[in-house]
Amino acid sequence: MIERLGVVQIDSVNVLSRAHYLPLFSRLGAYPRALLEDLAWGKKPALFEYWGHEASLMPLATQPLLRWRMDDARDGVGVWKGVAAFLRSHEDFIDGALAEIAARGPLPASELQLGERGEGGWWGWSEGKRALECLFWTGRLTTAHRRQTFERVYGLPERVLPKAVIATPTPSRREAQKALVLTSARALGVATERDLRDYFRLGPADARAAIAELVEAGSLQPVTVRGWDQPAFLDPRARRPRKVTAHALLSPFDNLIWFRERAERVFDVRIRLEIYTPAAKRVHGYYVLPFLQGEAITARVDLKADRKAGVLVVQAAHAEPAANADTPAALAAQLGAMAGWLGLASVRVEPRGDLAKALRAALA
Repeated sequence: MIERLGVVQIDSVNVLSRAHYLPLFSRLGAYPRALLEDLAWGKKPALFEYWGHEASLMPLATQPLLRWRMDDARDGVGVWKGVAAFLRSHEDFIDGALAEIAARGPLPASELQLGERGEGGWWGWSEGKRALECLFWTGRLTTAHRRQTFERVYGLPERVLPKAVIATPTPSRREAQKALVLTSARALGVATERDLRDYFRLGPADARAAIAELVEAGSLQPVTVRGWDQPAFLDPRARRPRKVTAHALLSPFDNLIWFRERAERVFDVRIRLEIYTPAAKRVHGYYVLPFLQGEAITARVDLKADRKAGVLVVQAAHAEPAANADTPAALAAQLGAMAGWLGLASVRVEPRGDLAKALRAALA
């Protein structure tokens, strides 16, 4: 599934479940989360962490395709300007951090013996944390594993990644970006240039050139989509089902909806992340999952896992215009499945939102 998606976004917010676990539940149902942990951070990992969409898990085969981005970080190209400046101004410190990890093995920033402790955030990070993150972005360090607290433990790539990955020749920037666009197209099926560009956060000129070459080669097919005001591109291998009947709760960081412009264009629903919105100004809630019912997003639920009480709490439930008489029962079934997957004994619906009453009745 991760190979089909190409990339799974990582996020540390754990009010329900950390974001990288959720897209797989949405598509596969109640899989054992330990399987993902083993693939990502086990003794023989099949995934690696790097800046894909945002901080992401990706198949190991993608690592060579992102070396140009690591080079950009090293050289201070575009958004990476601050990274290169820090590396240049802290050369001795950087060398010391690398030497310490080489000597001691994988380390979290909290155990690095260099530098002062910080207060959190980029500007509040310790020098050690900033150094390790910069080295991570340039590819000189990678994630060896994650602690229970989700703290990243940094290791040398040649000691963490399989030798076959390290030995893989680095493709040209253009060839790598074409491969990333092709991965995006296969994951999305049909997509605009902006959709394809956003998936791996490519620059406009790079994406445009890659798409043009893929079209010329027949790897992408230009199409028009009724209701879209932009040209689109189709993966020639994509197949359109006669009907979509799947139901799924979608993480706010799910590949299907993470590009809000596309989500609104496809589902006619405006999705916004309200985590950083003051509570009094939130419309739908803190950690809101849209509910995909067949071919439409029909509801949104603000979810919280009360692990101590063993309850999945629906803090608010709102219907969308596409909701129908089947929505409460279909949503209740998915909430029950999610509660079981998270090891929670029950679901409780708080009386907030226009769908709360019907959802509570469906659960009862």
